[in-house]
Amino acid sequence: MNEFTVQGPDTLSVLLQAYRKEARMTKREAARRLGIKKQAFSALERNPGAVSTERVLKLLNVLGVEVVMRAKTEGPKGVSTFRGGPAW
Repeated sequence: MNEFTVQGPDTLSVLLQAYRKEARMTKREAARRLGIKKQAFSALERNPGAVSTERVLKLLNVLGVEVVMRAKTEGPKGVSTFRGGPAW
């Protein structure tokens, strides 16, 4: 699959399902690899915003998905944002 922009839990839910299917992994297998029950996995995949970031990142790792973060080139209403990275 290509790169995708995640704009919220709904987008993430669709992508998690797509990446799982691309990996030819059943919900049962993904749940087993995460150490959770299938019902808990189904809930995670349906609503990833309701679980910890740690659990979502662990699932992405199981699915072989890499997370890349970058600043937007334009902020709200066309306001330019920094280009070199966070200023901390």
